[in-house]
Amino acid sequence: MAQSTGLMEPMLPSGDVTELNDLVADLMMKASGFAGTLNPIVSRSVGDLVRSMNCYYSNLIEGHDTHPRDIDRAMEDDYSSEPEKRALQREAVAHIAVQRIMDEGKGPESFPISSDYGRWIHKEFCERLPEELLWVENPETGQKIKVEPGTYRDGEVRVGRHLPPLHDNLGRFLARFDEAYDAKRLSKIQNIIAVAASHHRYVWIHPFYDGNGRVVRLMSYAALKEANIGSELWSVARGLAREKSAYKSLLQAADGDRRGDLDGRGTLSQKALIDFCAFFLRVCIDQVDYMSSILDFQKLSERMRIHVEEMIAMKELPKGSYALLREALLVGEFERGKVNEITGLGDRAARNVLSSLVNKGMLVSDTKRGPVRLGFPIDVIERWFPLLYPATN
Repeated sequence: MAQSTGLMEPMLPSGDVTELNDLVADLMMKASGFAGTLNPIVSRSVGDLVRSMNCYYSNLIEGHDTHPRDIDRAMEDDYSSEPEKRALQREAVAHIAVQRIMDEGKGPESFPISSDYGRWIHKEFCERLPEELLWVENPETGQKIKVEPGTYRDGEVRVGRHLPPLHDNLGRFLARFDEAYDAKRLSKIQNIIAVAASHHRYVWIHPFYDGNGRVVRLMSYAALKEANIGSELWSVARGLAREKSAYKSLLQAADGDRRGDLDGRGTLSQKALIDFCAFFLRVCIDQVDYMSSILDFQKLSERMRIHVEEMIAMKELPKGSYALLREALLVGEFERGKVNEITGLGDRAARNVLSSLVNKGMLVSDTKRGPVRLGFPIDVIERWFPLLYPATN
């Protein structure tokens, strides 16, 4: 049965969108101020941390609670012997791998808010998943369905009370999705609002049997970067997960029909779409504020100093450790031959300091003799980046 794409209109908020415009202006100002505050090499290390965090929170929204420590171990190829925990570790590694490809600019040339980009994410992500995570169950029939990477569903689904488009209409709805969010047709402000609006409309279409939420959150991440708003230093997924009830409630509300003559001209509620977009933009602003605060050089270096002094007092690190960590935070990386100069210690003592920090993962290097830069092992996260995760014990 042919369905009209008018069923998911409006695609963008219209009418009085003053609140959304103000939120976009605030987000643009804060994101611009945040950019360039860290040394690029330090940003690279923080980017590794944020990818792990993004994966943790995006999977948490789906009910997959993989402990940050288990993610950290999986990234070192240390997997659990428990099948369920190991599968979730592999899921986390898959998510991080796809985001790394995006961050390195090796993704598709298509615009992030597009059916092609979403299909690419799904394919790359699902191809890395273990077999047991590629099966979903139809709650209505109990039938087991295999999720094929990058392949749209060939049957019908229900998401709560929402009935997404019939599978043989997906091409039509996705074509309308691509047309509505074509960046060339929108102003800069509209492009930012479109990231929020498309976030709902993509999950409304629900093109895949499973993985739609994680796909669209990665799409939103990529789209914000494309608009020079997002960066490797922050993630909207953390904010959405911390407001999970509101996130899911507002997504569901935006599935609803128009509420009378004053609620836009489309089939779906204009007000509910505006409410979701406002929520999404506020979450973005909150996450930029949070990461700007914890990455402030003076505050971060002070937290590091206090933590390191405590470790020195407990004889877990040698004296001189903070000097090397502060140098790495300040200049990004330094040659190993400079440790004497930085610490003011003799050769043997300085080498011992460097070795201790490398062994604990606080300093890392691409080669055994190459320059060192900051590392962020799970053991320091709560002290250096408070509230990044709900808990790291």
